[in-house]
Amino acid sequence: MTVTTPRALPPRTRIRSLIVYLTLAYSGMWLAMSPLLIKGFRRTDGRAQPGDLENLCISAAMMAPAVAAVVAVRWMEGDSRVRDALALRLPKPWPRAVGWLLTAVAVPAGLTVATLAIGTAAGVYPFEGASWSGAAAWAGTALVQMLLSLPLFFGEELGWQGYLLPRLAQGKGTTRALRAYLGTGAAFALWHLPTLLMGGQYPGEPWYVAVPAMLVSCGLALPVFTWLRLASGSVVPAVIGHAFVSSASVSMVREFAEPDAPLEPLHMSLAGWPGWLAMALLVVVLARTGRLALPGARTDRG
Repeated sequence: MTVTTPRALPPRTRIRSLIVYLTLAYSGMWLAMSPLLIKGFRRTDGRAQPGDLENLCISAAMMAPAVAAVVAVRWMEGDSRVRDALALRLPKPWPRAVGWLLTAVAVPAGLTVATLAIGTAAGVYPFEGASWSGAAAWAGTALVQMLLSLPLFFGEELGWQGYLLPRLAQGKGTTRALRAYLGTGAAFALWHLPTLLMGGQYPGEPWYVAVPAMLVSCGLALPVFTWLRLASGSVVPAVIGHAFVSSASVSMVREFAEPDAPLEPLHMSLAGWPGWLAMALLVVVLARTGRLALPGARTDRG
C-alpha cells in the first residue's frame, strides 16, 4: 500500500493552519447557502430536483473546502508545493491508476446495490425491477453526470482527504488514528449543517433527525474514501468515490424505484440505515485487514 503524508509541522503551526482551514471552509459554506436560507428554501420531496439558484449555491459551497485547504497550506504552512501537500496527483504507473479509478466507481456502486437489496428485503425500498437495457441507459447517463460534477467534488475532497485527515493524523499518541477519523468525519458532516437545516440530504426530516443521521453517514463513508486515498497515494480516487455516492448512487435509488413511490433517503439510500449496514460491513473488513491504518506518527517539532 502506498501512503503519502504531509510534512511534519510544529504543533502551533499545525493548529493555526487547522483553525484557518475550518474557519474558511465553514464560512464559505454558510455564505454560499445564505441566499437559500434567507429565501426560506426547504426541500420536502426526495424526487425534487434543485433549481438554478440551488445549483449555483451548492456549487459555490462545494469549492469552499478546496479554497480553504490551498490557503492553509500555502500561507499558514508556507508550503509552495500545494499539489503534493494535498496529494493532487494520479496514481502511477498508468495501469495502476486505471485500476484505482475503476475501483473508485465499483466500490460505491456495489455498496449501493447492497443497500437497495437490503431495503427491498426489509420492505422499505419500492423496487420496480430492472432490465439490462434500462440499467445500461441509466449507467451511461449517470456516468456523464458524474464526470460533469467531478470539479465540485475535487472542491470537497481536497479539503477533507487532501488536507484535514492527514493533519489530524499527525502528532503523538495511540489515539491519533481515532482522532483523525472521528474528527474528519464530524467536520465533514457538520459542514453540511446549512443544507441539513433546509432538508437537503433528508427531505422532510427535522434537523434533530437529519444532523445525527449525517454524522453516521459521513462517519461510515469517510473510511471508505480514506482507503481509496491512502492505498492509491492520491486524492483522485476519493474524489471519484464521493462523486459516485452523491450523484450516481442517488440517481440509482430513483431509477429503480416504483415511479410514484415516495423516496425517503433515511430508509432507502447510502445516507440511510440500509446504506449504513452495507458501509459498516465494508469498514469492518477494511479495518480488520489493516487497510485503514494511517502512516506512522511523526514527532512534532518545537
